Amino acid sequence: MDQAIVLAAGEGQRLKPLTGFRPKVMLPIGNKPILQYVLEAVVDNGIRNVIIVTGYRKEQVQDYFGSGKSLGIRIEYVEQKQQIGTAHALKQAWQLAGDLFMVLSADNIINAATIAPLMDMKSHALLVKQQKDASKYGVVTMSQGRITSIVEKPGNESDSLVSLGIYAFTHDIFDFIGDEVDLPNVLTGLIERGVPIAACRTSGVWLDAVYPWDVLKLNALVLANAKGETAGHIEHGVSMSGPVRIDKGSIIRSGCYIVGPVDIGKNCEVGPNSCLFPSTSIGDGTVVSAFCCIKNSVIANDIQIGPSSYLEDSVIAAGTRLGAHFAAHSMEVVVQAEGEQHPATMGTVVGEHCYFEPGVVVRSGVLVGNHCRVDGLKLLQRNVPDGALVV
Repeated sequence: MDQAIVLAAGEGQRLKPLTGFRPKVMLPIGNKPILQYVLEAVVDNGIRNVIIVTGYRKEQVQDYFGSGKSLGIRIEYVEQKQQIGTAHALKQAWQLAGDLFMVLSADNIINAATIAPLMDMKSHALLVKQQKDASKYGVVTMSQGRITSIVEKPGNESDSLVSLGIYAFTHDIFDFIGDEVDLPNVLTGLIERGVPIAACRTSGVWLDAVYPWDVLKLNALVLANAKGETAGHIEHGVSMSGPVRIDKGSIIRSGCYIVGPVDIGKNCEVGPNSCLFPSTSIGDGTVVSAFCCIKNSVIANDIQIGPSSYLEDSVIAAGTRLGAHFAAHSMEVVVQAEGEQHPATMGTVVGEHCYFEPGVVVRSGVLVGNHCRVDGLKLLQRNVPDGALVV
């Protein structure tokens, strides 16, 4: 196995507002895009030839990863102009595909051990894993090491084998795709024709974000395995415990209190007298002003957080400005998303390039869209759509 085809064309509708201007595969988890975890897993298994199928906001993927040189791989790009399914996405790469290759979804966090069982496959194979909540995935049945059926999103299914959307294929898979748009349907057709598909079990990492608040869970799981590293400057009087990573160019002002795991990107400024608590990541170029408190939150790149602000269980997307005394407390709530109700423990999720004047309080579970402006001393009690002006 010396080639991987990575499907990275999707949008991630249920993750809005975070995917309003950014593909799901580029959402930061532990200060790295989700797609980077996939590519690092491929590299760690010795694969150096990678094809990435792009689509929604493709330029963000291409600008970030380029030729792949920084990861030690060679990346070629093809485009799926209409995001109508995984089989259709794979079909775009048929001219570049070799005799044997791995196919991976780019929107799940994995590690090297996750895909290692597929490395020795010489024909069609599917990676499967036992999952407690299988209702939103493809549930797999197998016999004597072969797949016998795949049932997509069965509803209330629990503790079952599910398809991870990671495959080994030979080039003749393109002969079977035809007009099918989804890979599970292609595999069902293979099974009906009697073509064997091996089932490869894995116990490696496989993490999926379906809704915006899932980003918090993934971020915490990734940071739980992080190691402390200090490349920035820490002033006298800073107290730190646990694994804390501070990247180059960042400065932690006197009086700050940090409890890891915490990850701080490049060229950031924190404090003075601010507190960062576990499972918090802060992206490049972000400023956390004096007397702030941030707990279990994902703060993206180029954000300004005004003095005396409080953030708990919250996600703030790139380029947003939070005025002084901004507050987002966390509690158990029922969140409205995509016309459905979902229980979650969260503060808020704020989209890209929003501007909040001082004294704004956001009620737990409220989602704020992209490019919004909120006047000072407002209480946000319901979801705010993209481009809104709250006065």
